[in-house]
Amino acid sequence: MKFVIDPQPAPAVPVVQDSDAVADEKSPQFPVHRIYCVGRNYSEHVKEMGGDPKQEPPVFFSKPASACVTLNRDVDYPQATSDLHHEVELVVALSAGGKGIAIEDAMDCVYGYAVGIDFTRRDLQAVAKNKGRPWDVAKGFDQSAPISALMTASNLESLIGAEICLLVNGEVRQRASLGEMIWSVPEIISELSKFFELKAGDLIYTGTPSGVAAVSRGDRLQASITGLATLDFKIV
Repeated sequence: MKFVIDPQPAPAVPVVQDSDAVADEKSPQFPVHRIYCVGRNYSEHVKEMGGDPKQEPPVFFSKPASACVTLNRDVDYPQATSDLHHEVELVVALSAGGKGIAIEDAMDCVYGYAVGIDFTRRDLQAVAKNKGRPWDVAKGFDQSAPISALMTASNLESLIGAEICLLVNGEVRQRASLGEMIWSVPEIISELSKFFELKAGDLIYTGTPSGVAAVSRGDRLQASITGLATLDFKIV
């Protein structure tokens, strides 16, 4: 195939076999097709954002695959905002997909898991919400989806009771159990496949617990989920 300009490098996430392994550029790579995100999937977070967890289903939105930041690289503080918020999340990587996937078949699509952060330009999101506009500029910006190395599902026991945690400069900002998710991983995959044809290479950021807050240049973020590789980087 001949291109008229040089193509951009294909986004990919390294894969490790255990949580203590150190990923690098020589690690096996999971090619990223698309990034889907789920909003309002933990009751306490729904409440802190002014919603009712009993009435409001999760909100789906997306980020470009190029938003991934891997190998614990520094993240640039984004332009056009003065209110950048962290949202730590379980990330599900798909090795298969389809349309209208049944809940009982959804886990057959899962390749593995990681911990990630969905960065949000909260001030721009507030403007979009007030004016009924899409969230694209608030969510889908450069370097807005840092992610740890992936671990394959075959190496994991159930994640139902796993703890998800985010430290900022060594202090706990977010901590919860994955069992607190309103929608489970199979339910998310099934519901998402009603709107999109899911593909191998898709990543799904599954929502964040309460405790979201602003970060600044110089802050160090450490994100973890019990049993998974960790994420550790600075905002610069």
